Amino acid sequence: MRKTIRTAAAGLVMLAMAGCTAMYRNHGYVPTDEDLAGIVVGVDTRDSVAESIGAPGATGVLNDSGYYYVQSRVRHFGAQRPEVIDRQVVAVSFDKRGVVSNVERFTLEDGRVVPLTRRVTSSNVANKGFLRQLLGNIGQIRAGDFAS
Repeated sequence: MRKTIRTAAAGLVMLAMAGCTAMYRNHGYVPTDEDLAGIVVGVDTRDSVAESIGAPGATGVLNDSGYYYVQSRVRHFGAQRPEVIDRQVVAVSFDKRGVVSNVERFTLEDGRVVPLTRRVTSSNVANKGFLRQLLGNIGQIRAGDFAS
């Protein structure tokens, strides 16, 4: 009986310790400095950049804008909120002709906040309950919809 209690207590302690272990998650891709050294400002174009260091994870809103390579490292620790501990952004800028005009690297240590936003289309099911969504199509389906 005592041995079972000790084993259970040891198991609980091990579970508690495992829950407090930090876990790290990496997202994205940023080219190395050696890869970026191969890009020549004023010579390389959009196509040659994509061929030499890979396609970007994000591009600018405008067609003549730049390529952005983003990499983040996030730490998860117990029940705490995930924390971004490292973020690197490589920005390759192009002029109006599509030729490289600048290559820059930004990090969290630079003190520059780089907001990463995503446009999301809102759904048309707002303010509709589950049953209303489920039963809303009754009577709107015709036999001709299934015929090929």
